[in-house]
Amino acid sequence: MRSIALFIMIIPGVIAAYGIILMRDAFFGQVAAIFFNNVFLQFIGGLILFVGGLGFIGGFIVYRDKKRGKRS
Repeated sequence: MRSIALFIMIIPGVIAAYGIILMRDAFFGQVAAIFFNNVFLQFIGGLILFVGGLGFIGGFIVYRDKKRGKRS
């Protein structure tokens, strides 16, 4: 079961890391081909990926802690 939980945590972590990379590249003006040379759209896409991945990890931890009785 721990390996499944680790796998569930790795995927959103990778998504959040890719979001950070997209935001960094947009900040320095390097546009990925998928965003049609639009730096603002790339930054917003990276922000959405980062917040989504981080939110999933945070929700997973809160749910696990509530289930185990460590948090009220």
